[in-house]
Amino acid sequence: MLLDVLEISRSSYYKYRKRIDQDYKIYKLIKKEFVKSKKTYGYRRIKDALLDEYGLTLNHKKVQRIMKKYNLHPEYIKRIKFNYSKRHAEGCVRDDHLQRHFNQRGWVTDVTYLIFGNKRAFLSTILDLETRDIVASKISRRNDMDLVIGTLNLALEKIEDPNGLILHSDQGFQYLTQEYQLICAENGILVSMSRKGTPLDNAVIESFHSILKKETLYNNDIKDLDNYIQLVTNWLEFYNTLRIRLKRK
Repeated sequence: MLLDVLEISRSSYYKYRKRIDQDYKIYKLIKKEFVKSKKTYGYRRIKDALLDEYGLTLNHKKVQRIMKKYNLHPEYIKRIKFNYSKRHAEGCVRDDHLQRHFNQRGWVTDVTYLIFGNKRAFLSTILDLETRDIVASKISRRNDMDLVIGTLNLALEKIEDPNGLILHSDQGFQYLTQEYQLICAENGILVSMSRKGTPLDNAVIESFHSILKKETLYNNDIKDLDNYIQLVTNWLEFYNTLRIRLKRK
């Protein structure tokens, strides 16, 4: 008998058979939203969908775990991992729709290093060209997709109608991914990119990050990277609310 071969008691076998998977009910809701998204939603968007549709508040790590457990993987993310190559990246480069005309409706974005000692963090920023305000910013110890997508999602929460808006960046790997460009397309945002190796094509955000570092890194007695990150966070709030800016001609 199979139970004898596996050295499992009959009571243990039936106890296992009767055990209820605690994740199953949530999995059914997750799968429903996953299918509705045409299998494109990752765990973060699934988490938001569960809240919108069912009022269900879940930690994103739990949603991620259940999706992994039941093998629910966004199909476009799998294609990114499989096809990401130099040729694929070149196919995702977009035209420069700003052409260095920085006094128009649009956003510019970039990721910059925050280095102190032998440690570093990364600051992702989106800046509004018309107001020169920081629309969204995010700091992380890792320069990855979560950093850029997180910044973009924060910015989208602050605008009622992004349709037709230009979002300009360099050709960093995050901006070349289908995930980033898909989110922009879903919101009617026109992706724009600098020419390779031409920082002047994104001069506004380059200049902003330069000012940020001058007014935080060089003017304070910084103890460690965490202290530096807090200074940058405070300065970003100061920049948007109090800092006097020169008038643009």
